[in-house]
Amino acid sequence: MKFEFLVEERKLTGVSTGQRTIGVIAGSGIYPETFIAAARKRRVRLIVAAFKGETKDKLAEQVDVFDWFRVGQLGGIIKFFKKHGVEEAIMVGQIAPRNLFDLWPDMRTLKVLHSVKRRNAESLFGGIAAEFSKDGIELLQATTFLEDQLATEGDIFGPKLSERGREDVAFGYSIVKQTSALDIGQSIVVRHGTVLAVEAFEGTDACIQRGGELGNGKDVTLVKVSKPDQDMRFDVPVIGPRTIESCCEAGVKTIAVEAGRTLILGRDQVEKLCREAKVSLVGVG
Repeated sequence: MKFEFLVEERKLTGVSTGQRTIGVIAGSGIYPETFIAAARKRRVRLIVAAFKGETKDKLAEQVDVFDWFRVGQLGGIIKFFKKHGVEEAIMVGQIAPRNLFDLWPDMRTLKVLHSVKRRNAESLFGGIAAEFSKDGIELLQATTFLEDQLATEGDIFGPKLSERGREDVAFGYSIVKQTSALDIGQSIVVRHGTVLAVEAFEGTDACIQRGGELGNGKDVTLVKVSKPDQDMRFDVPVIGPRTIESCCEAGVKTIAVEAGRTLILGRDQVEKLCREAKVSLVGVG
């Protein structure tokens, strides 16, 4: 079967004079634009593979080359990157879980799907990285140019935690490190030593909502961590303004993230939201 790409290429001239070229596989959220802004400061030439229904259109105005693809068109993205001299690439942003069940796989994607024993994020992304490597494209760490956006240990934004709050953070951290090791999820919602919700395929926002409802929006804590031996090229934990908004809507008053392994994007807005809503953001581990 022949699959057609939805391709719309836009080229901007005079945007970057740097010699380094990076291919960007851009999903949704604030992550892609944050990376692009950081890369631009370093005069990097950017070639972006975007996904309909996920990637923001406005990114096309900020990069050198911008094409649309369907989720699952791995071979097409590799050809696109090779055409534009890409030898380094990075994955930034999310793909909605519903779209992962609506794939338009090409032959290279089917090869990855058939080669992995377990269809979890680590195995699938590892297979994708191997396919890129065959064509001489190295996948960079997802924190490239964003190291200063990693969470630090201790109180970050919002009110300082009470002793009860710190106990819940420690409890939640001990549990979610185990669930993440089992590929169940990287986030957990707890209240007073009780697990209210564990993230699975539905994603962090849905986990937050369910946990907040079960905790009646009182003294509810979200803990988000990386997996043990996390491959920092993909699936790195991210906190942004939308996370804080979801917590505010659900009544979650404490957010704990793993220091040194979680990106906090849109920091000014995150700080503002935490201050106004009196949400505590802390780094642990």
